[in-house]
Amino acid sequence: MRSIVRYLRPLICCCVLLYVLGVPAYAAEKAAVGDNSGQVMEEFNKADSERAARDIGNHKKQQIMFVMGITLLIFIITTVSLGVAMVVFAKPVFVAHMIFAGFSLTLAIAHAVVAIVWFFPR
Repeated sequence: MRSIVRYLRPLICCCVLLYVLGVPAYAAEKAAVGDNSGQVMEEFNKADSERAARDIGNHKKQQIMFVMGITLLIFIITTVSLGVAMVVFAKPVFVAHMIFAGFSLTLAIAHAVVAIVWFFPR
């Protein structure tokens, strides 16, 4: 029991010290913020108009998805070809096979995420 108190006392002192030092800083921050909800809404409206200006169209999104899909197919075909060469013809291409498998998996995940973000109905 005595050993627990030896560890708890400095911990409690640190917590009290952090509380004493943190409360005035938090109160000063709250006072400085004030009531500026109108400015906050203006910033959100400005951000929405900027987002609309740089938004890409559906055709460009479909082109990007098409290029990602073609690249993914090439990576998968290369991975399968290297796997067949390794198993059937006993070629030492295991490292290349694993690298293309990693590329295929990464691109497949990216392709799925982009498709969900861009084309999932809101």
